[in-house]
Amino acid sequence: MLRIRHTGGEKAGKGNYWNFSTGDRVSLEAEGMLPGDGSVSYYKANPVLILAAGPFLGLIYAAFLPFIGLAIVLKVALTKVFGSTAAGMSRVSTFNWSPSEAYLAGRRRKKMKNDEAAGKSSTSPGEKKE
Repeated sequence: MLRIRHTGGEKAGKGNYWNFSTGDRVSLEAEGMLPGDGSVSYYKANPVLILAAGPFLGLIYAAFLPFIGLAIVLKVALTKVFGSTAAGMSRVSTFNWSPSEAYLAGRRRKKMKNDEAAGKSSTSPGEKKE
């Protein structure tokens, strides 16, 4: 029986072998060993067969492209409608820590403004206030 799937380190016959997960192609001129260990999968196929599959894959992509566009528009619309509500509810149910936000210049200034508003002076005792 003709086998299409082979694993790394396996003895294989002459031909072209593709690893679809990495895109590598191994061409064996004579019977030899496929590179890699047993977790690497190679598929034997004629290059003409691979080239012939291209238009069919393009047709599938073109057929589903309108549905992809509709899904994106629907997601944006739902985010606009329910996004602020979901963000507000998540702040209630979680603690207020945002690891993707950085306050590199704002916290000290905010503290100084709060101190001045409370009547505290941010100057040292020997300095004059203008």
